[in-house]
This record gives sequence, C-alpha cells and structure tokens, in this order.
Amino acid sequence: MSYQHIEIPPNGEQISIDNKGVWRIPAQPIIAYIDGDGVGQDISPCMRDVVNHAVQLCYQGVRQIHWMEVFNGEKAAQLYDGDWFPQETIHAVRQFKIAIKGPLTTPIGGGFRSLNVALRHEMDLFVNMRPIKGYCALPSPLKKPENTNIVVIRDSSEDVYSGIEWQAGSVEAEKMLDFLCQEMGVTRLRFDQQCGIGIKNISKEGSERLVRYAIAYALEQNSDSVTVVHKGNVLKFTDGAFKRWGFAVAQTEFSAIPHSNGRWLEIPRTDRPPLIIKEVIADNMLQQALMDPEQFDVVVTTNQNGDYLADMLTAQVGGIGIMPAANLNNEVAFFEPTHGTFARIAGQNSANPTSSILSAVMMLRFMNWHEAANSIEQALQHTFSAGEVTFDLQAEQQNSTILSCSDFTQKIIERLKVS
Repeated sequence: MSYQHIEIPPNGEQISIDNKGVWRIPAQPIIAYIDGDGVGQDISPCMRDVVNHAVQLCYQGVRQIHWMEVFNGEKAAQLYDGDWFPQETIHAVRQFKIAIKGPLTTPIGGGFRSLNVALRHEMDLFVNMRPIKGYCALPSPLKKPENTNIVVIRDSSEDVYSGIEWQAGSVEAEKMLDFLCQEMGVTRLRFDQQCGIGIKNISKEGSERLVRYAIAYALEQNSDSVTVVHKGNVLKFTDGAFKRWGFAVAQTEFSAIPHSNGRWLEIPRTDRPPLIIKEVIADNMLQQALMDPEQFDVVVTTNQNGDYLADMLTAQVGGIGIMPAANLNNEVAFFEPTHGTFARIAGQNSANPTSSILSAVMMLRFMNWHEAANSIEQALQHTFSAGEVTFDLQAEQQNSTILSCSDFTQKIIERLKVS
C-alpha cells in the first residue's frame, strides 16, 4: 500500500501475527511513531534516542528498530489540509502492528473529539494497560512507594466513556427523559428538568474479552493474582454483570475452581501456586490500594473505575510524568505516555521524558526484547537514585540536580549496561 505522507523504511521488516495469534517480531522491525503535540516534540526524540542506544548496546546490530513516522494531531493538520486524524495513519498502524506516540491535544468542552479516545475507538484498542511501579528515590506521599507494583488493565471500549450523552435542556435529552419516565416507568429522577442524560453500557462480549486478556496476561507473567474491581453492589446490571461475566470466563475458559474463602476463584498451576481471582468493590479498592498495595498484582476493571484507580496509584509513586501506558487489542499494540501536552512548557527542553521512555520499555517487553528493556529500566533507576531528575520530580528533602529533558536523557544513556 502506498501512502501520501508516510515513508516506509526501505530496510525494515513488517511485524506479523500467525494464524494462532502469535506475534512474529523480526530482527529488523518497522515501528510506527507519532511525535505528538506540545512537549511531545521534546520527549519523543529523547525516547527514540534511549531505545536506539539500548538496542545497539544489547544486540550489536543484530536487532535494530526502523522508525516510521506517522501523523496525528497538530502535525497531521499541517500536512493533511486541516485533518487532525488522517485515515492513512490508521491504515499504517494496522499494517505495521506496533506503534508508539507522544501526547496529543485533547479539547475540553467542545471542538474536535479527543484524538486519544478516537484512536482507541477507531482501532478498537479495548485494553488500556498501565503498569504502576514505585521508586524509593522519587518523591511520594507514601512512606514506601516501592511497595506499589500493580498492573491496571482497564477497558477502553465502553462504559460512560462511550460518549453517549445529551445536553441538559436539549430536545434529545427531553425525549430521553420522557421515554424513561413514560415508557420505562422510571420514578427515581429527583430533578427531571434541565437534566443531562448519559448512558453507561457494559456488554457481555466486552467484559469477557477484557477479563480473558487480563487472565492470560497474568498467567504469562507468572502473577500471583487478578483482582476484578467493580461497583456491582450498586450498579448490579452493569458493573455487577462485569464481575459475573468475568468470573464465568475464569471458570469456563481457564478451569478456575472455587477458592477456600467461598468468594474468590483460583486457577491451578503445575509449577507454582494457583492464580487467585479476587473481586473488590471500587471504592474499597481505592482505600486498599493506598493502605496495602502489596496485596494486588494484576487488576482488571471497567473504563471509568480504571481511570480513577490508575490516576490514584500514579499519584502514590511520583505522578503522571513517570507512568507509561499501552492500548492494545489482539492485532495492534499502541504505546504512549499517560500525561498531556503541557503546552506551556513545550519547546523549552524541560519536560520529563520518563513516561515516554517507560512506554518504550513496555513496547520492548511486548516484543520480547527484554535485554534492552532491562538495560533502560536499570539505567533510569540509577539516574533517579543519583538525584538527577527533571524539574517535576524535585523533592524538598532531596539534594536533587535538576536537568533539562535532553540532559536527563543523556544521563540515562550513559548508564546503559547489558545486564
């Protein structure tokens, strides 16, 4: 397929997936990237620089990433006559399977739709994965942030974030109110005038595929537990159904059996203790993850609950500047930092590239290039421990050295080693 503005690297190879769903990563893969808006232009080149050095150090040219730029956001609008979301970017990412991007502009209260949400919906990237890991050298409200090491697997396809809602006072909202009250017999609307209406949709198919992905991931990673987080004590037919459908998947597809406590399940394993399938009410989860994070390993939850939970956990370990993420389905893997564009500091060479760099570490692990991933993560940890950080990570109790984005990146590169 030919593209208007995308140039395919001539010496790279395309990633493929075989008929059994196994990803085939060549030694010279083509990886798509979007620099992003705002500070994306600062941090994305730093991320690629770190990855290139680590891959060269660990594999001595046998393996190499061939980067292919694709476009979304402000840069796309300049190239594609005002189109912020060109379809050829979607086609290219689907063709080449793995991509990594910087932050993209998100409108608030109007304008074009969120590019991040649009990408997820257009490509049906139904898994949002956030590995949240504490570092003892970084500022945190917790005494022991390093005890937090939780992978949040959150739905990205439905729930209230589907965007099915009507503005208060609109004709559509009034029609929906009339339908609910007159046709469906709803009597619990305390205020039925000037009332915005939204739909919370949780499907059996969406719940099953998410929990299936989470359990398979936990088994592959030799995790201790999967915790299903929900609000089924109140929302019985949405969140409650999510929990029921999820537990049913564990039983029918993974041969889970009842746990001795009568509430959980467990999946027997021959070489290690069983994988425990837990369930926790969402508000209790927020408390438990703060007070006793060690009890959680992999967490799977609905879209809105996952948004709140991941952001709270992120605050426990140093903030969004260091948190990576991936948006996944069975055919595409898209990696990204969790923070926004921070337009006020864009172009100042002061932004923190850690979230983008750790997103690349996620990508390398997904590719089974663990040597390069380990090298980057260890170099990053040593840089934090040396007190060499960007401005957002400075702690009052530390004698930190505040570095620019590029200087921080260089310190990481200098500390890269083959483990």
